[in-house]
Amino acid sequence: MSGIKMTKKLLDDYRKLKREIPILELELQAMREGDNGLGNSTVFDYRTGQARPQSVVGFDWPLYERRKAIIDQKKDKTKMVEKWVQNIEDGQARCVFRMFYIDGASWVNIASKIGYGGNADYPRKYIRDKYLQEHGLI
Repeated sequence: MSGIKMTKKLLDDYRKLKREIPILELELQAMREGDNGLGNSTVFDYRTGQARPQSVVGFDWPLYERRKAIIDQKKDKTKMVEKWVQNIEDGQARCVFRMFYIDGASWVNIASKIGYGGNADYPRKYIRDKYLQEHGLI
């Protein structure tokens, strides 16, 4: 997790990552419990002296491990974003980041909750973007 650097793109991808993780975990579960994890390879059988192709069926461990690594990487990224948002010192900025990224609120809802109901652009431009610019993330 320490090798991941916070960027605006990572923040923007956070919601997508949170939606993908349960789907990928269901795929892994289907691989373990059903036929989805089975793969086949072709080997040559030389018992008769001639090379005859034979199909060998078994669990596709390399595919399973690749998918597991992808899930772990996405989980690390989401944990990093959540930790970064929790560590924002400015209370209003932390609240805006938490509501938008973690809670999934719209800018209209955020603006009305923080007292700028008539201007939905205020929290995005003057709180989020300003904070990102001050910390070199834009």
